[in-house]
Amino acid sequence: MRTARMAAYFFGGAAALGAAAYLVIYLYRWQWQRALVSGVLLLVIEVLLLGLAALDRISRLERRVREGDRRQEDILAQLRAAEREARRGPRVPGAGPGRQRFAWLSQEESRTFVFVPVLMAAGVALSGLAWVVERVARATVRPAASRRLAGRLAPLAAPPGGLAGGARELPERPALGSVPARRRLLRAGAFGIAALLCVGLYSGLSALTETQPPERGGEAATSLLLSVEGNGITEARAELAAHQLWERCRDSTALPLRDAGMTPLSDGLFAATVSPSLSEHDAHRLRGCLEDTSIDRIRATVLGTGSLTAAG
Repeated sequence: MRTARMAAYFFGGAAALGAAAYLVIYLYRWQWQRALVSGVLLLVIEVLLLGLAALDRISRLERRVREGDRRQEDILAQLRAAEREARRGPRVPGAGPGRQRFAWLSQEESRTFVFVPVLMAAGVALSGLAWVVERVARATVRPAASRRLAGRLAPLAAPPGGLAGGARELPERPALGSVPARRRLLRAGAFGIAALLCVGLYSGLSALTETQPPERGGEAATSLLLSVEGNGITEARAELAAHQLWERCRDSTALPLRDAGMTPLSDGLFAATVSPSLSEHDAHRLRGCLEDTSIDRIRATVLGTGSLTAAG
C-alpha cells in the first residue's frame, strides 16, 4: 500500500512538472491553445495530488479510529470478564471450572498457613534494616548535591550590597525554543533564492510574451513556407483550411499584415509572402500562431522563414 501511494505521488509530481514545463514553452512560442491545454492539465494534476493527499490523511485517521475502537472493545471485554469473575466470588472446591482465588486460605491448603507470618516477619526485618541504613547514611554522607545545586544557582544570587550595590548582568543564553542564527540565515537564503527565481521567471515570461510596438524589418519582404496535413480530408479541404488558418493568423502580429498572400505549391505545401518584412518578434508570433492549429483534423508546420531583398 505504501509503495502504491509513493508511486502515485511520484508519477503525479512528474506529470505536474512536465505540464508546467510545457506551459512555459508554449507561452514562449506564442501557442495559446496548447498553453491553455497544458495549464488545465496542470490544474487537474494538482487537484488530483491534493485529493490523494486528503484521501491518504483520511484513511490514516480512519485506521487510527478503528484501532482505538478495537482497543476500547478489548478493554471493555476484559473489564466485563473481570466484573463477572468478581461477582462469582472465590471458587468453592468442586463447584466447577474456573480459577480459584486465595487458594492458600482454603482448608485443604492448611500447609500454607505459615506463609503469612513468615511474610510479615520478613517485612518487619527489612523495614528495620532500611531504617538503620538510612540513619547511617544521614550521619556520614556529605551534602555534595546541595553544594552543587548552590553553585549552579550562584549567578542568580543577589549582589552583596543589594540593588544599590550594583548588580551584574546575567550571562546571555539563547531563549528556549529559539532557532539558531545559522539556521535562520539558511532559511532566509532559501526563501530569498525562491523569491528571486519566481520574480525572474515572471519577468522573463512577461518580456517574452509582451506585445512590442509595431516595427518593420530591414528587408523588403518576409517569405514563409508552410506545410498543412490533414487526417481523412481531401486536398481541397486542406487548402481551404490553410487559407482559413492564414487569414486568422494575419491579425496575430503587432504590425498589420496588409500585403500578405498565400500561394499553394503542391502536396500540402504553401508559400506566403509578407511585404514589408516582419521584425523578429512578429515573425516569432506569426510562426507560433500558425503551428498552434485550432482547426479540426489539421496540423500545420512552418518549415522555414526567410527575408527577401528588393533585388530578389
